Amino acid sequence: MDLDSLRRILALIVKELLAILKDPRSRYTVFVPSTIQLLVFGYAATYDLSRIRYAACDQDRSAASREFLASLEGSGTFLRVANLESAEEIQPWIDARKALAVVQIPQDFERNLLAGRHADVQVIVDGRNSNTAGTALNYIGTITDSFNVAWNREHQGVEPPIRIESRAWYNPNLETRWFMIPGLLGMLALIQVIIITAMSVAREREQGTFDQLLVTPFRPFEIMIGKALPGILVGMVQATFVVVVARFWFGIPFNGSLGTLYTGIFIFLLSAVGMGLMISSLVTTMQQALLGALVIVMPCSLLSGLGTPISNMPQAVQYLTLINPLRYAISVTHRVFLEGAPFHLILPELVPMGGIALVTLSVAVWMFRHKLT
Repeated sequence: MDLDSLRRILALIVKELLAILKDPRSRYTVFVPSTIQLLVFGYAATYDLSRIRYAACDQDRSAASREFLASLEGSGTFLRVANLESAEEIQPWIDARKALAVVQIPQDFERNLLAGRHADVQVIVDGRNSNTAGTALNYIGTITDSFNVAWNREHQGVEPPIRIESRAWYNPNLETRWFMIPGLLGMLALIQVIIITAMSVAREREQGTFDQLLVTPFRPFEIMIGKALPGILVGMVQATFVVVVARFWFGIPFNGSLGTLYTGIFIFLLSAVGMGLMISSLVTTMQQALLGALVIVMPCSLLSGLGTPISNMPQAVQYLTLINPLRYAISVTHRVFLEGAPFHLILPELVPMGGIALVTLSVAVWMFRHKLT
């Protein structure tokens, strides 16, 4: 590659970047959807619960029952919205969704505790949303365990014979956004890079400038590089934006190395650019490019492990995820961001991702040359 070739490639890169920035649709595609998705996933798409609305049916009305209910509210997670007088009032509150849960305490609650017997508490949860119901039950179970420890210490003077103390590594508060936001780094970069790369050639064809480009001194590989590098640059800027928002807006700690993180991002973007160029070599309009990008992005997103753990998928589908670069990119961002994994520990993710990048770029070059000849 001589100096004239580098100048031609640089000129084509500048042309592509100017086309992206000057086109209102392209500017909207680059900046607006990614910002909206980042904020939505950061705030709305969460499995955490706060201020859970619950009703109490305290039939014991003792000091122990009041202490137990106070432990629920003192956690800062539960909000009591009603005090029910009888069990007949429970169903209307659940059916009308006025309360997610109802805690019913029987009449002999305190007497059983003082006698050293088991004291039952019934928790009725709205199971129409199984994830929310399960999370609420887990919260109540944790608070109940803490209540048991405090009661035994106060009334018996000894600790329970077995005490389980849980600790979550890398996400001590089990906040969903600590998992979602780093994962979005790869997700948003994939969407932007594939769409921009796929639409670059389609835009030229719609505007009638692609044939003019072919009669210029540009060689096919120079056109390929000139179309690929702007997408990589946009992807890098997109990834940097997510890193900054995650660290300084959402307060997610960054425990790894920026060099390791950006190495993984760069290899991932190469594979995404390859897929985008494959689409661009097949389509003739921007609408077709957009549809082709969605055909690629949706399966990659579903098989990435961000929404559903890969281990929960059928075995055949798990094998299919091995050719999905987004799977490895999300693993890299999580491990570097939260775990602080060094370079040599993420090589098992970088190697297959590099292989996918090599295959997609090679196929894209072949398809591009075949289309031109």
